[in-house]
Amino acid sequence: MLVIEHLHKSFSTAQGPLPVLQGVDLHLAQGSSLALMGESGSGKSTLLHLVAGLDRADSGRILIDGQPLDGRSEAALARWRREGIGLVFQQYNLISSLDVAANLAFQARLAARCEQHWLDYLTTRLGLASLLQRYPEQLSGGQQQRVAIGRALAARPPLVLADEPTGSLDEASSDEVLTLMLQLVGEAGSSLLMVTHSPRQAARLEQRCVLHAGRIQREAL
Repeated sequence: MLVIEHLHKSFSTAQGPLPVLQGVDLHLAQGSSLALMGESGSGKSTLLHLVAGLDRADSGRILIDGQPLDGRSEAALARWRREGIGLVFQQYNLISSLDVAANLAFQARLAARCEQHWLDYLTTRLGLASLLQRYPEQLSGGQQQRVAIGRALAARPPLVLADEPTGSLDEASSDEVLTLMLQLVGEAGSSLLMVTHSPRQAARLEQRCVLHAGRIQREAL
């Protein structure tokens, strides 16, 4: 459902253009999962931002179900972010003024796809039923990340983008949260593109690739 072809992206600096992505090719089938690895500064987060429509590539193509993402208006890209993807960040990015229940439903309400039975199921599976009236600052890191995962999946998006989703957690919490995320992504019927620095975490996804010097260097299926 996601095809990236010959993608290039650079950023302006005082010393001139800084190339970050230099011809990235990547394929992700519907319902499958892929771990994107690479050293710091290799362009992993930049690639996620381009797929999310948060930035635009210099050249190359991003295709979603065969339709190009590049060239879409800002309004169309905003609609893609509301309806087409779920985002999970390392730092959670929950809305501090909303309680857990409202944070969980936030993305689904924006997408006009808030199914209460699915939301209730996510709440139970993520162990959040007793925390619905709490606010983010009253939660542990692991609990906040569970809320973030539930929010990302509440609208059953075709694609979930996760940027180091367990990077702020200890190893035990990281394993538990990733297990839940992988199970629920599968149940939602979503595809998953996950950035991680951990080979151990990456090994749990169906595909793995390494981004080095702006290019995909190798891929293990």
